[in-house]
Amino acid sequence: MKCCRHAAVTVLFWVMTGAANADEAPFLQSLAGDWTGGGMMKRTTSSSPINLNCNFKTEASGEALSMQGICRGMIVVTRAVSANIKVNGAHYAGSYIGPAGGVSGLRGTRSGDAINLAVRWSKVINGDRNASMTIQRVDANAIRIRTVDVDPASGRQVVTSDLNLRRN
Repeated sequence: MKCCRHAAVTVLFWVMTGAANADEAPFLQSLAGDWTGGGMMKRTTSSSPINLNCNFKTEASGEALSMQGICRGMIVVTRAVSANIKVNGAHYAGSYIGPAGGVSGLRGTRSGDAINLAVRWSKVINGDRNASMTIQRVDANAIRIRTVDVDPASGRQVVTSDLNLRRN
């Protein structure tokens, strides 16, 4: 009887974790599309914000999300940015290439309509290699991408990028 109880618990665990995994694909699909908008970025936690205009193409396939974009700031500066994320169960992982270049690592989970990611920069930025990023579905036709880093001088959290995008 003990073996049957263990088998039942194991089956229940796999059904529940499989269901959680299956729930991510529709959420990722809701982020797919062409997006336009703007916001700001800061080169460092202490620098002045630079206004941005951005265009993104986001594709979702099963438990994978790919975001490819171009952001323009100060009229003459154009930078490609991208993120590629895969979900395994409830865990998201992938890579991000920001305006400074270099491949940074992403790891996190989803809470409601937001994917909360820890960023591991490819090089030291703002005194360390850590930050956080949130990709949030605001509504069916709006997403927000926000990066927060810690100011090395004050220890306070500073929003270093904030993009608000609308579906085309």
